[in-house]
Amino acid sequence: MVKLYTTVACPYCFTLKMFLKEHNINFEEVDISRDEAAKGELIKKTGKMEVPVVEINGEVIVGFDKEKITKLLKIKK
Repeated sequence: MVKLYTTVACPYCFTLKMFLKEHNINFEEVDISRDEAAKGELIKKTGKMEVPVVEINGEVIVGFDKEKITKLLKIKK
């Protein structure tokens, strides 16, 4: 399960979404600028309000850490 926390104004969020789509990774996108409950959930998980945040099988990654995301999703380079 991949969950992606984003905002519409975040260029890194867009880049991360395109990366996941290019590798045929299904994900649930949550726009924290439109969902107050999700914003609170994000702050609870990370201690900050920074996007993008991707959660992969319970592991939370703040920012577009391509290497770590690739490893966790077992994407072949």
